[in-house]
Amino acid sequence: MNPKIENHPFQPFLPDGTKVILCGTFPPKPDKWSMDFFYPNFYNDMWRIFGLIFYHEKDKFYEKENKRIDKEGIQEMLRQLHVGVGETVIQAVRTKDNASDKFLEIVKRVDLPELFVRIPLCHDFVTTGEKAASVISGITNTDLPKVGEYVDCSIKMPDGSDKKFRHWRMPSTSRAYPMKLEKKAEYYRKMFKSTGIVGEYKD
Repeated sequence: MNPKIENHPFQPFLPDGTKVILCGTFPPKPDKWSMDFFYPNFYNDMWRIFGLIFYHEKDKFYEKENKRIDKEGIQEMLRQLHVGVGETVIQAVRTKDNASDKFLEIVKRVDLPELFVRIPLCHDFVTTGEKAASVISGITNTDLPKVGEYVDCSIKMPDGSDKKFRHWRMPSTSRAYPMKLEKKAEYYRKMFKSTGIVGEYKD
C-alpha cells in the first residue's frame, strides 16, 4: 500500500498588517480537533500560552465542559495583535498513525517568498518546534536557531528584492515536549516583547 499524501487542512490566517507569523508543521487528524483552526487539539498548549501572555488566564479560550476551543475569540485576538498563523509543511505523509513530527515525512514545504508577498510588513517568522525550525533553516540555508532565539535570514522575492527577516525557534506547544506551560509561555513572551507585540496590546 502506498503511503497517503495529506494536504495541510488549513489556509494561512493572515490578518491585515501581520507583523509576526507563527508556523508549525502539521495538525493531528480531524478526530483530535476541538476546532477547525491551527493547533486544534484540546491538549495542545498554544492558545493557553496566548491566554497567559495577553490575558493572564491560561484557559481563556478553552471550554473544559465540552472540550471546545474558542476559534472566533482566538482569531479576533490575532487580528488585534497583527499576528498570523500558518505552516511550514504543505504536504506530508504520516509514517505512523499519529501527529508526531518524528513520524512526519515532508513532501512539500511552504513557499516562503509567496507567503511574504502576502504579509509585506512581517519581519519575524516564528517556528513552533524543532522540525518546523529545520524546514525554514533548510529553505534559507541558515543555522538552526536555539530554542528561544533567532537567526537573521534573507530570501529572494519574486520581484528580485531580498526579504530580510528573523527566524525564531520556540518550544513546541505539544504536551509531549518536556517543558512546563509557564516556562514555554516565558519563551513566547520574550519573543513577542522583542517583536513589539507585547506592549501595544495587553502586557
